[in-house]
Amino acid sequence: MSVIDAAPILHRKAVPEAGTGRWTKRVVVIASYTRSLTNFRFELLKRMVEAGHMVSAFAPEDDPLVRAQLSSIGVDFEQMPMSRAGINPLEDLKTLAFLLRRLRRISPDVVLPYTMKPIIYGGIAARLLGIGQRCFLVTGLGHVFSDAGGGSLKGKFARTVSVALYRMAFSGAETVFAYNDADMADLARYRMLDGRKSVRLVPGSGVDLDHFGFSRPPADKPTFLLIARLLRDKGILDYVEAARIVRRRYPDAEFRLLGPFDPNPEAIAPADIDRWTDEGVIRYLGETRDVRPFLKDCSVFVLPSFYREGIPRSILEALATGRPVITTDLPGCRDTVQHGVNGFLVPPRDPQSLANAVMAFLEDPGLVPRMGRCSRERAETTFDVHAVNRLLLREMNLIP
Repeated sequence: MSVIDAAPILHRKAVPEAGTGRWTKRVVVIASYTRSLTNFRFELLKRMVEAGHMVSAFAPEDDPLVRAQLSSIGVDFEQMPMSRAGINPLEDLKTLAFLLRRLRRISPDVVLPYTMKPIIYGGIAARLLGIGQRCFLVTGLGHVFSDAGGGSLKGKFARTVSVALYRMAFSGAETVFAYNDADMADLARYRMLDGRKSVRLVPGSGVDLDHFGFSRPPADKPTFLLIARLLRDKGILDYVEAARIVRRRYPDAEFRLLGPFDPNPEAIAPADIDRWTDEGVIRYLGETRDVRPFLKDCSVFVLPSFYREGIPRSILEALATGRPVITTDLPGCRDTVQHGVNGFLVPPRDPQSLANAVMAFLEDPGLVPRMGRCSRERAETTFDVHAVNRLLLREMNLIP
């Protein structure tokens, strides 16, 4: 890549669309997981287009359904090279080179990357090209900023490198959004921002309260559901062990697991799932593009994650459906639950505490509908996707 290739681009000034009075800008959204564009950002992207902006999206997997869904709302999609879980510098340089080429060609007015690698490499590319409005959505700083991920010598080194890269990406940023107080604190603690801009706290990605409508929990067999990518950091091993503990006293309790396998080295193997299924401790439901029927068919949602979450979207969907939630007392997860009101917070990596929280619902079945109604109320008052999107778009000057 030559110096000329990375030279600042000359911007076309955004002007009002003729006859509408609306400001038209070119916006590029960069993601690390293609399905997240429709699972988590669909309403945001749709609202950008409705506001009169030209929107492009980049992500690693070429998913035909996602491509079609984005096209239906007027968003252009392009596959980009990116290793989501890898740490190969050559692969990351390919990502950076791609972003430099495509951003130079599109000449966007606004760049919005989210999750770690898009923020780092999208931010660096946009900075090199002189793109003025660089907005960052910190949905979680990454595992290396957790106590588990940054405790080893290798983890500390990875954190040091990550901090340096984040500083390069964030330098001169227009807007930085964070999902929770812990990420805001770490952005300040590690001096990742240059001091010219403050961080704006937003309540996660929000949830569509119409799409995820309230339903009454089933009244027959008590069922518990965990939805997540099959990673150890999501607390799946703790969930399985808690299920063993509970089923000794309550053999009718059913523990379900829904989610895709993942290429990450810390992923759960298919052999593990087969073993747990044969043991009868869990029921594996495979993966799906629509979690609503599974949420509707469960009593309580469980996410014992010790990953450095932003605000888990799976929990927001459970809240909107009207399900109590058991999750860990960690940043991101704890922001969704008022302990004893719409669910329970438990210590991370503590199967016995998790089992105790599960058994509270089995000992008092009336907690399920009572806490479920409180979950729906919390979704309505705090996590409405349309309110979240209005906040984001106004802060980015994409709507009045």
